[in-house]
Amino acid sequence: MSTALSLFVTGTDTEIGKTLVSSALLRGFVREGLQAAAMKPIAAGAFELDGVLHNEDADQLDAASSVLLPPDMRTPYLLKEPAAPHIAAALENVVLDLERIVACHAEAVTRADIVVVEGVGGFRVPLTATQDTADLAVALNLPVVLVVGMRLGCISHALLSAEAIAARGLTLAGWVANRVDPDMTFPDENIASIREHLARAYDAPLLGIVPHLNPISAERAADRLDIPRLLQTLRHAQR
Repeated sequence: MSTALSLFVTGTDTEIGKTLVSSALLRGFVREGLQAAAMKPIAAGAFELDGVLHNEDADQLDAASSVLLPPDMRTPYLLKEPAAPHIAAALENVVLDLERIVACHAEAVTRADIVVVEGVGGFRVPLTATQDTADLAVALNLPVVLVVGMRLGCISHALLSAEAIAARGLTLAGWVANRVDPDMTFPDENIASIREHLARAYDAPLLGIVPHLNPISAERAADRLDIPRLLQTLRHAQR
């Protein structure tokens, strides 16, 4: 049995910085001396480069990793259309099979000390007529890190996401506040409110506040994350 650590990164919505935070986590783990690999099991929005399909998010994750997984293992489902995964899959007559993803993950954790699995969209994005990304997180049975995009409405989105994660019997290992809207009013007060609620209800710590970065930098974002605390939580959850 592999002793590698792994976690599932989800978000309060799409376009709120899951890939940035996942990449920052990878950079942080590498700084801690770990062999770190990434999975983006389902990626919608592929482009061709030198005859090979690529996805921007998956490429960013690879750039932050110290162990590169084979593309078919890192991203078992690479879909061309930049749309919700069940829609993109239907256009290509692809069935998103969670068992295939679980098998790829089982192999991935034999190749690295830690594997960061980035979800797609928010926590309840449909994958098939009967399954969504929450079912994927359950199938992988991993602790979850929630990325909260700091913008108007983020408190409700954060609490609803945390509630959904807990309802599936998963551990919320912590959350990251990502300042996606630099003009947001009362960001500190919003962060304090989310912090209080998630700590009290789920014992989930704030792992860091990522400022609005221009240009985006996983290296700079990693400076803002409490990697040792997260590793401690992950190791405890694995016991």
